[in-house]
Amino acid sequence: MKEMWEQRYGADDYAYGREPNEFFKSELDELSPGRLLVAGAGEGRDAVYAAGQRWQVDAFDLSEKGREKALRLAAEKGVTIHFSIADAAVYAGAPDSYDAAALIYFHLPPAVRSHLYAEVIRALRQGGVLIVEAFTPKQLHNASGGPKDASMLLTADLLRELCAGMRIILCEETQTTLDEGAYHQGPADIVRLVAVK
Repeated sequence: MKEMWEQRYGADDYAYGREPNEFFKSELDELSPGRLLVAGAGEGRDAVYAAGQRWQVDAFDLSEKGREKALRLAAEKGVTIHFSIADAAVYAGAPDSYDAAALIYFHLPPAVRSHLYAEVIRALRQGGVLIVEAFTPKQLHNASGGPKDASMLLTADLLRELCAGMRIILCEETQTTLDEGAYHQGPADIVRLVAVK
């Protein structure tokens, strides 16, 4: 898995573009800046946007190439992000550390996913906000990106289970048209969640 991401992020272009995910941006813009965790941050588009909005950003990803490009993008935008190399399977969140956290198109095997969501939620402060956008199993019929393993895809019901105990503000499956770099282009079946700890 790491090799695939190193290859994808090793190209000159940003695989998913340089601009933030629209849903993430719209939800973050409603919040007062504080401390943000971006898990599976890739090439840093969301983390860098948040830093530009005066958030203190901690980001992580498995890919060294992704980190290099994220730090390059941050430098170009004149902002600072803290970006570490970490494996979601063993990630341990510092309790009560973040005012918000984002999981944007971070698809994982079920056991790893359960672990990571629990750790990310643990890392949120009381009142902290979790923002998620991901592909649903219906995405398997689309050519606009995402894993081809149904077990790695998410549904609204599964997100509610993963976020049990949180106050769900939004949790819906919907369709959108993606325009995010070369790998997210076209009609897509997605799920979005906003939840408060």
